[in-house]
Amino acid sequence: MQAQTKEIEEMWRRQLDTDTCKVIHNKPVYLQISEDEILRLFDRQPSFGLYKDNYIISGIPTNETINQYTADAKFQVSISHRLTKTVLPFNSFLILTYTQKTFWSIYAKSAPFKDINYNPGLALVNPIIYNNQLRGSAVISFEHESNGKDSFDSRGWNQIVLSGMYFFNSNFSVQGKLWAGLLDKGEPELDGGGNPDLYRYRGYGLVAFNYRSTNDKFWVSAIINPCKKFGDFNTQLELNFKFSAQSNQYLFIQWYNGYGDSLLDYDKYSSMIRVGMCIKPPLRSLY
Repeated sequence: MQAQTKEIEEMWRRQLDTDTCKVIHNKPVYLQISEDEILRLFDRQPSFGLYKDNYIISGIPTNETINQYTADAKFQVSISHRLTKTVLPFNSFLILTYTQKTFWSIYAKSAPFKDINYNPGLALVNPIIYNNQLRGSAVISFEHESNGKDSFDSRGWNQIVLSGMYFFNSNFSVQGKLWAGLLDKGEPELDGGGNPDLYRYRGYGLVAFNYRSTNDKFWVSAIINPCKKFGDFNTQLELNFKFSAQSNQYLFIQWYNGYGDSLLDYDKYSSMIRVGMCIKPPLRSLY
């Protein structure tokens, strides 16, 4: 879900304290809540909130020599603003989203930003409730992503995205995502630029598997992004450890292996492990 759902989070915790949930922990367990109640909760949430993970991390490559040019920092800022309450068809609501991912050559002279990827979007969100159980969410969105550069370094595309989140139980969730859109073809007179073959390196979708411990101290995520060529995958593994029960800050370790992490170098293979801090939205991770 895209709203700041602290009340729903508390409901999860109260439900997890029951003996019933502990006994059937290996079977699907859902938040028991009426449809009217969960819609009221969504409508009471602040309009402004976090969208995806917000983090700052720094690290080194595992596939090339480590130096001031190959080591770097990476940070992501991701927010959303709800435009409507759950009054649209199928009790959906509309949100504006914005995610900015920055690759920072922090160890190089003058510490320049190597690439900044801007990703605004407009999304229609539908919480999925069945038999008074919160099962997940479905989202359709229109997004633009670009690095704000021109000429040979220009990268960008406009895309329609379909995604869904399914809660297997209180600890495990899975997200599927599909996209298609118009790519930046570059400028022919420059004999380069743009990203006309982006699908070859980013494919058409991803699947993400998430595990969170019952006490919310640990998160583990695995993101698999099949490339266009059959058998090739971009993979991302993430580990999170919460500093304290009262905080929302996590020690964050991320390993990215493959292509397309940054738009500028989307066609260059990278294997980077980075460590830092992450602030997570309630309930889930989105990719």
